[in-house]
Amino acid sequence: MNKLQIISDTNKKSYKIKNLLLKKIKSNQFKKDNLIIVIGGDGFMLQTLKNNKNSKKHFYGINSGNYGFLMNKFSSKDIIKNLSKANLVSIFPLEMIVRNKNKQIKKSIAINEVSVLRQSRQAASISIKQGSKQIIKQLISDGVLVSTPAGSTAYNLSVHGPILSLHSKKLSISPISAFRPRRWKGKIVNDKSKIIITNLNPSKRPISAVADNLEVRNAKSITIKKNNKIKFNLLYDRNRSLQKKIKIEQLRKETS
Repeated sequence: MNKLQIISDTNKKSYKIKNLLLKKIKSNQFKKDNLIIVIGGDGFMLQTLKNNKNSKKHFYGINSGNYGFLMNKFSSKDIIKNLSKANLVSIFPLEMIVRNKNKQIKKSIAINEVSVLRQSRQAASISIKQGSKQIIKQLISDGVLVSTPAGSTAYNLSVHGPILSLHSKKLSISPISAFRPRRWKGKIVNDKSKIIITNLNPSKRPISAVADNLEVRNAKSITIKKNNKIKFNLLYDRNRSLQKKIKIEQLRKETS
């Protein structure tokens, strides 16, 4: 039988929440199989999800970091009720396949985004395709970012990319400090798309590819697509669902 697990980072605040939670669970005799409670920030949640990518468990995040967009707010008074009545949201990651200058192939998944970044003082010179269709022949920039709906309020929003509704079935391609063409704002594509990013000048303008927080340097080509074989089941408090958080960010962007 799969038992409830509680995982926390090494933050003092996380340990405090974990100890309070253990007492609450024991006193309320709370039992919920197939559940992992993750205490920390968004980065720790992403790391935990990736470490359990083949698991069919449900994940309930409790924020003890700064922003905690993927997490729930901890309430000592209501935590057992929140755990019992949490709503399920299922998300799928991106799969990144990188071929580097040594012809090695490296794979990773990204829950939020894949970012392609210049690796030196020289701007990146890249081409972007959607399958066989050319999106942009040459982009000179600091890089480009491909985001999932769940990740569209993270790094993607910081580079002025669009916020995607959770069930939009779309991916966002956003330039990072575009130099040429200067006014290219990116593109929203169907999440069934295969996106191919090619380094047009790998010897002079090296680039790296980063799947959330895993970096592959000296990339020559990067293929990005949605991985439908991996599904993450996240739990959210009823009054603060992931969909609602994204909607709040959409409204904030429009009115700010």
